[in-house]
Amino acid sequence: MRIKFNPLAATALMGAFALTLAGCASSDESEDDATTEGTPTAEATADAMEGEGLPESLTLALVPSDEVDQITTDGEALASSLSDELGIPVEVFVPESYSAVVVALQTGQADIGFLGPIAMVQAENEAGAEIVLQAVRYGSSEYVGQWLTNDPDTYCMDDVTTEADEDGVNYSYCNGATGGSGPAGEDALAMIDPATDIAFVDESSASGYYFPATQLASILDIDPLVDLTNTQFAGGHPQAVQAVYDGDATIGISYNDARGDLAEEFPDVGEEVVVFAYTANIPNDGVVVSGDLSDEAQQMITDGLMAIAETEEGAAALAAVYEIDGLDPANQEAFDNTVRPVEESFGEQG
Repeated sequence: MRIKFNPLAATALMGAFALTLAGCASSDESEDDATTEGTPTAEATADAMEGEGLPESLTLALVPSDEVDQITTDGEALASSLSDELGIPVEVFVPESYSAVVVALQTGQADIGFLGPIAMVQAENEAGAEIVLQAVRYGSSEYVGQWLTNDPDTYCMDDVTTEADEDGVNYSYCNGATGGSGPAGEDALAMIDPATDIAFVDESSASGYYFPATQLASILDIDPLVDLTNTQFAGGHPQAVQAVYDGDATIGISYNDARGDLAEEFPDVGEEVVVFAYTANIPNDGVVVSGDLSDEAQQMITDGLMAIAETEEGAAALAAVYEIDGLDPANQEAFDNTVRPVEESFGEQG
């Protein structure tokens, strides 16, 4: 089934950065151009870096996961670490959505983007961006979307089991949907009536919409954009969990395990909201770089981000921005096998 939809389709024209190339000092230049033998001046070092492809400055685009002011503050710390690593200024740009980052990459307003996996593929397709890195959390570069319900009598095909986390908070599961590896519980998804009230996350969310919608389309042989008649977009993963907790939706979708985001305020959320199915594994969000940058610049940015992830300051900045524990090279095979087919199944807006 092909779903005729693309919420992040961009209409802006491709722009390009003009790269300023500078040569290294020649051997017959004055001694003022260098210090002692083997130790270049800061000016010569900068020229050499530009000669390898870096522009005079870079712009890092971050989509708010919380308040704009907070992501800006956290993003500036991350940009500062990257600037120190690369030796050129790095500015922060905070647009309102993933689609705006794609447009910014198209039009030369951004050089680096932190994006979700679907948006990473769309940046590749629509802006010629290169997918270079994936976030690591809890030792993994993959995660799942989880199906939630406040009606386990209907959607749990076996007994509900409860596990306590290290803080003693209980979380309930059924249908083998535990452990964070999918897919799981797909027989239960076959029981969903298209008229059931379902809380998705956002039209641009991989785990909160694209993957579960595609999964449901395949299992029920429906077009979720047409046949699901009682859906809502909660606006965020915790909000989708809360919609199920509050009874505003019978079924909800979130990343695994967004229930923990509400556990402090609602200690029983892990028991009242039961996970009954998983999507397939999804590559984590990550980093794309502008295709207008030279190969050398792309590699230097990639290496620079991985280097700062190993420093105390850089690791703290990544954790503050998107709760990232580390960065790995992008698993292109995982994108080929999972993300690209899902993105393509939504097609172009016709």
